[in-house]
Amino acid sequence: MLASKRILLIIGGGIAAYKSLDLIRRLTERGAAVTPVLTRAAEEFVTPLSVSALAGEKTYRDLFDLTDEAEMGHIQLSRSADLIVVAPTTADLMGKMAAGLANDLASTLLMATDTPVLCAPAMNVRMWDHPATQRNLAQLTADGVRFVGPNEGDMACGEYGPGRMSEPLEIVAAIEAPLSDGPLSGKRILVTSGPTHEPIDPVRYIANRSSGAQGTAIARALSALGAEVVFVTGPAEVPPPDGVEVVRVETALQMSDAVEAALPVDAGVFAAAVADWRMASASDRKLKKSRDGLPELEFAENPDILKRVSGMTRGRPGLVVGFAAETDNVVEHASAKRARKGCDWILANDVSPSTGIMGGSENAVVLISEDGVEKWPRMDKGLVANRLAQKIAETLAR
Repeated sequence: MLASKRILLIIGGGIAAYKSLDLIRRLTERGAAVTPVLTRAAEEFVTPLSVSALAGEKTYRDLFDLTDEAEMGHIQLSRSADLIVVAPTTADLMGKMAAGLANDLASTLLMATDTPVLCAPAMNVRMWDHPATQRNLAQLTADGVRFVGPNEGDMACGEYGPGRMSEPLEIVAAIEAPLSDGPLSGKRILVTSGPTHEPIDPVRYIANRSSGAQGTAIARALSALGAEVVFVTGPAEVPPPDGVEVVRVETALQMSDAVEAALPVDAGVFAAAVADWRMASASDRKLKKSRDGLPELEFAENPDILKRVSGMTRGRPGLVVGFAAETDNVVEHASAKRARKGCDWILANDVSPSTGIMGGSENAVVLISEDGVEKWPRMDKGLVANRLAQKIAETLAR
């Protein structure tokens, strides 16, 4: 998939730079040509010799290298690649990119290009959580920069939390997605997945039963066909797929905001099991048992995300796909839901306890569209996802 693709790899200064050596190996064994750029700080962790030996190409280091400027020049270097990858992306590099600074070779290359950019952040957990870093993340995402990671785990500094650079194979998957020549290349698709948790108090919440397995499989299948996938997920049991933009939420209101922020897209697949109701006013203290009987809970209706997106007069996705989890009269109820919501397709399934589908590894769906009802055999959720992704690709190609 990466044969003949040119990757400009900018290696930032952090302990995670050692993973970039393996990343180079993984990319070159897949046929990619890797042109490495080292920041001054990166040279404290990996050597130009080791990087060049693995890449099989010269390592670029200095903005004011007269030989490099005469032979190629940093402007041409920044534009000859199919993708620019920054791994590790330090907090300092993120700050420079967000602010538009260009005071060294790496930051100048990032400013002097219209080539897509993929960042793999790596930093201390407190640095990642700092408001400045989160502001920079939001700005870079709005600018079209893609991100993979960071992961949670033990830090070299001894702390634990989000900030570990994604593993090389995770980064490879994220690189392959935008460079894929698949049928969905150039398409941006939104996928929602998992449940939402609506707090009653700091301890209890309302939720639907959902592992997130089907939504995750759909996002992975769409990405494998070359789509740029925005994956908005509630607190699911199944981890999100590699190579997609992940937006984590807890509540239906947060999911609604995240969907709004992700638009416009070419298609939207709304596989999340969004809670229909939330507490009108969640308690900030744990509700206690009392002799006066059960507490009275006042509910409020959550926003209908699928209906709102389906009914957009401007910016509506070209294809809107909803899901209907039913326990009886599956086709009848799902057909009515499609008409009520205004979406193009509904994938309906029977989630009654006897089927074992909810939280299981298999699914049996019925696709309902204006063309009629199409029953699919029971199969692994990954196969369901592949079939749906192919159908979406065929429809968007028309």
